[in-house]
Amino acid sequence: MEEKDSEKHLDFIRTHISEDVANKKNEGRVHTRFPPEPNGYLHLGHAKSICLNFGIAKEFNGLCNLRLDDTNPSAEKVEYAEAIQQDVKWLGFDWEERLFHASDYFDQLYQWATQLIKEGKAFVCDLAFEEMRKYRGTLTEPGQNSPFRDRSVEENLNLFERMKAGEFEEGKKTLRAKIDMSSPNLNMRDPVIYRILHQDHPETGDKWKIYPSYDYAHGQSDSLEGITHSLCTLEFEHHRPLYDWFCKNLKIHHPQQIEFARLNLNFTVMSKRKMLRLVDEGHVDGWDDPRMPTLSGMRRRGYTPASIRAFCERVGLAKRENVIEIELLEFCLREDLNKCAQRRLGVLDPLKVTISNYPDGQVEELDAINNPEDENAGTRKISFSKTVFIDRNDFMEDPPKKYFRMAIGKEVRLKYAYYVTCREVIKNEDGEIIELICDYDPESRGGGTPDERKVKGTIQWVDSTTAINPEIRLYDRLFKVPNPDEVEDGKDYISNLNPDSLTSLSEALVEKSVSEMDAVQPFQLERIGYFTVDSKAKENGNLVLNRTVAMRDSWAKKAFQVSKNPNA
Repeated sequence: MEEKDSEKHLDFIRTHISEDVANKKNEGRVHTRFPPEPNGYLHLGHAKSICLNFGIAKEFNGLCNLRLDDTNPSAEKVEYAEAIQQDVKWLGFDWEERLFHASDYFDQLYQWATQLIKEGKAFVCDLAFEEMRKYRGTLTEPGQNSPFRDRSVEENLNLFERMKAGEFEEGKKTLRAKIDMSSPNLNMRDPVIYRILHQDHPETGDKWKIYPSYDYAHGQSDSLEGITHSLCTLEFEHHRPLYDWFCKNLKIHHPQQIEFARLNLNFTVMSKRKMLRLVDEGHVDGWDDPRMPTLSGMRRRGYTPASIRAFCERVGLAKRENVIEIELLEFCLREDLNKCAQRRLGVLDPLKVTISNYPDGQVEELDAINNPEDENAGTRKISFSKTVFIDRNDFMEDPPKKYFRMAIGKEVRLKYAYYVTCREVIKNEDGEIIELICDYDPESRGGGTPDERKVKGTIQWVDSTTAINPEIRLYDRLFKVPNPDEVEDGKDYISNLNPDSLTSLSEALVEKSVSEMDAVQPFQLERIGYFTVDSKAKENGNLVLNRTVAMRDSWAKKAFQVSKNPNA
């Protein structure tokens, strides 16, 4: 392990692996894997596992595989497999040439199943799944042996071969491990190894009519790839004895499974099943909807890979489940965007400002700083003319004390431009303000004056001659409560959807250079928030800006503390 990493506080997984390396276990090798099932898009919870597995491999000079655990063709799609690869690369990790599929090992897995049958450790069962559940028992009562448990080896081999040939209908037979129906661990009560499924597979086509269970395929796939440390989330803790049983009884390389708490985030759901329902029922605009916690959705919204990696690092590893506040995620995002996002000017609710003493027909160019946090970001030119627009909420006709934005007789600075003072308010027949008449100080260009007077208010603006009018989408939290699953009787998480999670603005104006931004390139509309150009809309020739995050949190407490030791 690199010296800089050894100096850091080690979490329980890194401590375990450090000891294995020191003791020369697996010849001192460290080899991990990230093994998602291609049955949906990756989400923020997967990001934690990606960062952990690839991060561990890098820290210990080891390797990390990407493996698609494709054992269930009824739920898996090529679309999902491709999206997984794209997301892992976007997050900043490279599996090099080590992309594998569980289906790569179907022949070997079948041979090993045959071996278990020959050794009297597996049998073909005719119980339907509903009957199987009845025989399984409960947490307090032992299960009962299947009436087919004592079939001869010859009969089991014959039936298993016929299952493979597609002779039987789906659900008519399964291959089960013969372990212990009285085990206190329900996963050890003769679990299913193979089930019949007459469905083509994205990788193997129509070759197979039987498919291995996840519990059976997972450990053996790890073994075949030479994995040393199988890092799984806590829900697999009770599956570890089964993982170990297969490796031991097959007498194959035995990786060490270690479990950690999965990432749970408030104000959202992290279940593929629940997210699929959101997509299928049209509550969101696909898996990559910017409100979704999927990596593709977060990318479309403007999240940066660095901010997600920083978030996963801050969250750390724990042995118990907990819920992380979304404010921490947004803090990590703002922290990164503040450093890397270019600045632009825009107004969400435009109010016309006419500068009465500015020369008619004149348009000048001013210098604007691209990013005050990055001196290498340089400057850009923005135009200025007699008519500009400010945000309506930056003017108040009857302001309170200590109000530093625009009001009648109050001088403010238009950022990068001039000092201006409002002299008159123009209203329509309904009494609504439609225009402000101002004058400017020609000697205040750039924000300074010969007499060195200062103004306390600086506001953003856009020039009428060059401003563009994109659609702006203001995204908020997808759910209106921290725990979407807390519902009244008869309702479910759908009832907690936030009706204000998306607001579309059609009147907003931004400076012209925004049209030149690349899709998903983050930028800050000064004093408003961080935005990005929507990738889907741009493909269709439309300019839509997605708000990534507001300048500050409007939901949370004024302050929140991150645990000083998140790995505890």
